[in-house]
Amino acid sequence: MMLNVTRAAAAALLAFIVANGAAMAEPTKPECLAGAKPGGGFDLTCRLAANSLLASKIIGTPMQVTYMEGGVGAVAYNHVIGKRGTDGNLITAASSGSALLIAQGKFGQYDESAVKWLGALGADYGVLVVAAESPYKTLGELVAAYKATPADFAIGGGGAVGSQDWMKASLLAKAAEQDPKAMRYVALEGGGAVLTALEGGHIKVGSGDAAEMGQHHKAGKVRILAVMAPERLPGDLAQIPTAREQGIDIDWIVWRGYYMGKDVTAADYDWWVEGFKKLSATPEFLAERQARGLFEFNMFGQDFDAKVKADVARFKVLAKEAGL
Repeated sequence: MMLNVTRAAAAALLAFIVANGAAMAEPTKPECLAGAKPGGGFDLTCRLAANSLLASKIIGTPMQVTYMEGGVGAVAYNHVIGKRGTDGNLITAASSGSALLIAQGKFGQYDESAVKWLGALGADYGVLVVAAESPYKTLGELVAAYKATPADFAIGGGGAVGSQDWMKASLLAKAAEQDPKAMRYVALEGGGAVLTALEGGHIKVGSGDAAEMGQHHKAGKVRILAVMAPERLPGDLAQIPTAREQGIDIDWIVWRGYYMGKDVTAADYDWWVEGFKKLSATPEFLAERQARGLFEFNMFGQDFDAKVKADVARFKVLAKEAGL
């Protein structure tokens, strides 16, 4: 009798191992969903994962990148929740902008708890820039001048009111003890338009991201006054002080991450988390991240889930303070 029980237990254990091993196997049809047209930030995020996962041999089947335009990711978010909540093959691109829109209720009825947040594989950081010939050499000088005559300062960004660039500008207004709702904000079509407006004198301050504006700073077309990062960035931007260094507590990280459907199995979710962790240390990924103009920012699993939810909570406060 004891022998039969032991055999039965062993068989059950083997079945459990086989079942879970199969569940945690590499996805057979890996796919990344970009919630916009090809060529934007979501596409970049999907390509970052797709190219490096295959190059590092973490996946053996090429990852398909698909597109679903609408609401800056809102349509894709609702699609994953409603139609593909159990699909362990699918990851979807997201960013800190996604968290900002969720905080403003722009993803419909669903909040930040409606999906499983998987991880982030890179980031960019907000910057405040002025024209190359601007009299302002430090963030402190700009804040003081803005505080004295706020009506004189038009601030341009690559997004509408409530966008990430608008929110960065609102942090400048708050630092100058001004009401963000009264800010002279000019909504422009991307960083290129911000550069043109600065060079033409149509705006005095530009709100943008380090990777893009860093190229113009290096070329002498603009002057970056501050990086909105916890510490200085590497490479060409190493000489630019952070806002914190200049006594002004302004942080804005633009993380590039991914989520999965809420009802994927724990085994499938864990496979992707462990795969991303392994990927982040490979030379193939490091080369791909650099080519995409991103800085190091690795955060996975529950740590990333907590980060997203903390960001949404922070953005809700900022949006309320800004009257959005």
